[in-house]
This record gives sequence, C-alpha cells and structure tokens, in this order.
Amino acid sequence: MSIFKDNEGRPQGAKLDKAAILAAVKFNQEGLVPVIAQQFDTLEVLMLAWMNAEALAETLNTGRVCYWSRSRKALWRKGESSGQVQLLKSARIDCDGDTLLLAVDQTGPACHTGRRHCFFYKFEPDAVVIDGEVMISPDELYKK
Repeated sequence: MSIFKDNEGRPQGAKLDKAAILAAVKFNQEGLVPVIAQQFDTLEVLMLAWMNAEALAETLNTGRVCYWSRSRKALWRKGESSGQVQLLKSARIDCDGDTLLLAVDQTGPACHTGRRHCFFYKFEPDAVVIDGEVMISPDELYKK
C-alpha cells in the first residue's frame, strides 16, 4: 500500500506527515514529477513543467517556484532570466502522488512566447487557432 492509498478514507482536515508525503512522491525514471501551475485568483491554467525533489523542496521552503529544466538539465527558478516570477500560494499533490498542482501568483506572462499562458493553441472543429495575445515579445522578455 502507499501512503496515498492508506489515507484515501481520512476526513477533510486530517493532518498527514509532510516528510512522509514528500518521501512518497512518485518521481518518474528521470527523477521528475509533472507540475501544473495555475493562477491562484483566476484559476487560469498557466503552464505544465517538471520538478525534481530539490526543486520541490526549494519551492516549498522559499515560496518562489523552482522547476527542473529538462533542456538545460538544471534548476530553473521561474523568472530568473525574464523577471516573470511565480510566487507560491499553495501546493497540492494528486491522489496517486504523481502530479503536483501549484496555485501561484504569476508576474506577467508565464510562457516563453510572451503570452500569459502556454495553452494558446486552441483546437476547433476545422482548425487550430492561436488564442492568446503576446504580452511581451520574447526578445524583450529575455533581452536577446
């Protein structure tokens, strides 16, 4: 049994050991867990990224969101190059322990394209439509 399965029937408000839950996070074979970032006040889904155990611990300890960059193979503190930071409002883990949901306060655009969120390609019956304005050009965002 897992700690998640063992606690499914517990009532709302039951307190669980944080260290035990963190130890039970189901990281994939690369040592990563998917993370959905959602704007805390509007509930807008901003992005999906990845965390390793170090990024998760840093995020929970500092309140500033830190991910794992799969392309750079390094910790990625959201906003370190663009200034568009994410401050943690709350963190949740799903019932299986294999996906995180962060409620964040996003400064400006969350997407590297300069859009508010990364989900701007919208499927329609006969096409895919770009559904999101560029807030800041990527050149300006990253001072290229």
